[in-house]
Amino acid sequence: MPDMNRLGRRGFVKGSLGAAGAAALFSSLFSRRVSASEYGELVPDPDGILDLPEGFSYTVLQEAGVPMADGYVVPGRPDGMACFAGANGTWLLMRNHEVSAGDDSNGAYAQGEAPKEAYDPDGFGGVTRVVINAQTGTVLSTNLVLTGTVRNCAGGPSPWGWLSCEENTVGEHGYVFACPQDAESVVPAEPIIGFGRYNHEAAAVDPDTLVTYLTEDRGDSCFYRHVPDDLEFPFEGRLQALRILDTDALNTASLGKVGELFEIEWVDIEDPAPADDTVRYAAQADGATVFIRGEGLWFFEGEIYFSCTNGGPAGLGQIFRVVDDGDTGTLELVAVSDGAATLDFPDNLTVAPWGELFICEDGSNDQFIRVLAADGTLCDFARNALSESELAGVCFSPDGDALFVNIQEEGLTLMVTGPFPDVSEGGESSGGESSGGESGDPSTGPGETSDSDSASGTTGNPAAESSGGPADDVTGSDTDPDTTGEASGDGGGCSVQGDNRLGAAAIGAALLAKAVRTDDGQDPS
Repeated sequence: MPDMNRLGRRGFVKGSLGAAGAAALFSSLFSRRVSASEYGELVPDPDGILDLPEGFSYTVLQEAGVPMADGYVVPGRPDGMACFAGANGTWLLMRNHEVSAGDDSNGAYAQGEAPKEAYDPDGFGGVTRVVINAQTGTVLSTNLVLTGTVRNCAGGPSPWGWLSCEENTVGEHGYVFACPQDAESVVPAEPIIGFGRYNHEAAAVDPDTLVTYLTEDRGDSCFYRHVPDDLEFPFEGRLQALRILDTDALNTASLGKVGELFEIEWVDIEDPAPADDTVRYAAQADGATVFIRGEGLWFFEGEIYFSCTNGGPAGLGQIFRVVDDGDTGTLELVAVSDGAATLDFPDNLTVAPWGELFICEDGSNDQFIRVLAADGTLCDFARNALSESELAGVCFSPDGDALFVNIQEEGLTLMVTGPFPDVSEGGESSGGESSGGESGDPSTGPGETSDSDSASGTTGNPAAESSGGPADDVTGSDTDPDTTGEASGDGGGCSVQGDNRLGAAAIGAALLAKAVRTDDGQDPS
């Protein structure tokens, strides 16, 4: 386990969009034209697992319950993920498991068999690491990294590995844990006290300032950041909550005007780890802004995007963008749902290396991955054809060639490949739930024997080389009982409902402006 105090600055694998590239990518935003997604309509999966556009296919990388290389079994309820670059041509997929206390049926081991490194012997949540051959997409090995925690929901990549967040504050829980992506066995669980104790959801790190941004999954949550006092001691510093300037404790639930911009400041949290779940109350007493279930979170090109799952006038979701200028900055509403057919409870999200926002839904009935595209349309990229379970953990490989996602209730981890945009020339992608990384597993490479079978499937491309499904029969399951929502509309295609074009325009304009500022030699942060 790395030293939790003296870790210092370590860089992400980073690139940048030049001004010309950004201009080309986002030029169509300003014409307000409606066009079909470049990915096309969804085509039903003959295996009934995941519908995808024509030309795309998936592989079931792993199922819950199969043995891992370390003797444990893959836990159930996979959630947030990030993919790091490993050594010897590998990808290192770090994966959360949102398992409740005492639920050994979804754990990596039976009750009473917790390893000495476990944070809590009755906690069965945690993190697993999946080592993948980047050329073939096959699983080489899997091992447990963090255990003894509770309801590890989302998190985010960081210079210190995967940050895993507990969405639970019972007992001594409610923390964020740093999990090194090169760990070949379980590491001692050490909570990052400075990031606060509350119902954590996700984390995203600015690799230049080492400021960590944090969401909270409560109906009256706050949006936080941790500012280190010294870059050599990144977990020591100030926890702060976002406050809209000159407006105390504004409730953002009713905000529905896409493009609405607010100046912000930050209020200090005096006690980041109280005995009770009261951090948000203390922050709001000092004027902090109220958000409705902050969940998915992503850092991209100097800006932060996050979802509020139940926000907006319809209560079906909002997506915000934060520009942090130090003591000040701005908060902007970039997307809002006006109906379940448009967006149904946005949860995990990621910005693809080429700049599109991929959003997992956690509503009811059909569950989609939606894309807020560069031309201003909100499109369907994938549909859970297996069950009503949420799709979780969407992230990309460091080169942008593969998308990873979980079907949570069935315990499936999938890899999607196909004609994604070529980003071989660069493009920064960091924060939230996927990132490139530099650390690897020098003892693990393409020559290793796989510790689990991968099953391939195709959808929308009958001529693809392989098809099929998981080795075992997979049946549907109910969605998370804590989640409710309206029925979603039919899948496929794009919609431009409720000013989604303006949301994409806000993203595009911000990225273009940043590229121009950088090209002019000004500080992009």
